[in-house]
Amino acid sequence: MVETVYISIGSNIGDSVENCLSAVSFIKNIPSCMVTMVSDLYETEPVGVKNQAWFTNCTIETQTDLKPLELLNACLEIEAAMGRIRQGRWTPRIIDIDLLLFGQEIIHIKEKLTIPHPRMHERRFVLEPLSQIAPMVKHPVFGCSIADLLKKFPVNQQNIKLLKGNS
Repeated sequence: MVETVYISIGSNIGDSVENCLSAVSFIKNIPSCMVTMVSDLYETEPVGVKNQAWFTNCTIETQTDLKPLELLNACLEIEAAMGRIRQGRWTPRIIDIDLLLFGQEIIHIKEKLTIPHPRMHERRFVLEPLSQIAPMVKHPVFGCSIADLLKKFPVNQQNIKLLKGNS
């Protein structure tokens, strides 16, 4: 069965714009995965550890018949191929690819995968680009739209600005 999946992409090491665009290209080449929408690119303030470069972030919509763990593993392979070294939470990274939503599924596979992404509603760098491409999609746990989650987000929490439009 084909599912609509939303994926967040971010980078703050090297040419972060090119890193994000390369990740989108790699995802387009995953068998059984078709990228159907790409948000604009945003420059966003880091969360957690502030003394690092700002991130470039975007969100994509894909259609896939892969199972969630198959898609996750493909994304982890892309991260590794691009040079990602996992050093813990809130650290600089050449690329970060996170599965946000997988249709309306609620998935928890201990220490491997949680969907919806457990902190997406706390991150403007996720909500802003996701709201651009999927404002009316409902969060399967909270039952409200992505646009509504963004409206509830505190205005002064996490700076974000449009970096590069897709048009």
